[in-house]
Amino acid sequence: MAGLTEEQKTEYFRRSYTAVDGLWFMKVEEMLGFDEALKVDEAVWKVLPKIQARALKAMMNLQSGLPDLSQALSARLAMEGFDFEISPDEDSLAVIVRRCPWHDVMIKSGRGELSERVSDIICRVENSVWASEFSGEKGDMGEIEFAREKRICQGERRCMLRFFII
Repeated sequence: MAGLTEEQKTEYFRRSYTAVDGLWFMKVEEMLGFDEALKVDEAVWKVLPKIQARALKAMMNLQSGLPDLSQALSARLAMEGFDFEISPDEDSLAVIVRRCPWHDVMIKSGRGELSERVSDIICRVENSVWASEFSGEKGDMGEIEFAREKRICQGERRCMLRFFII
């Protein structure tokens, strides 16, 4: 790909990924309505994070557990254009999101009022799958759960996501 920097290539694919997510949703919404499109979106986001997590695990030579989840989430969030920081401690991982590109797209497209409804399902499902993909085997380091403590789409200044061992 002559003439393009690695950064330009990355931006091209990030924008394409974001655009296709929104376009297919809007087309399903046109055909079946918002609620049905959201159900299909949820089904997609129950599978895509598995693919993403497993790909990053292989590419980054990661295993299970919070430290490896932290590395994978950091890579994923950076590639998707989030402004974030990750703060680990012994039994949990706090992810502070100062800017969410998915929420920004909803606002920019004039659908900000739907951001919370979409996030309520998709953010929860997506991050729960990531937690599951980095959970240990039974009797191992423990299962990782996901919870949201604050959300930009609810008017907060930041999202506070937490991954913790149960």
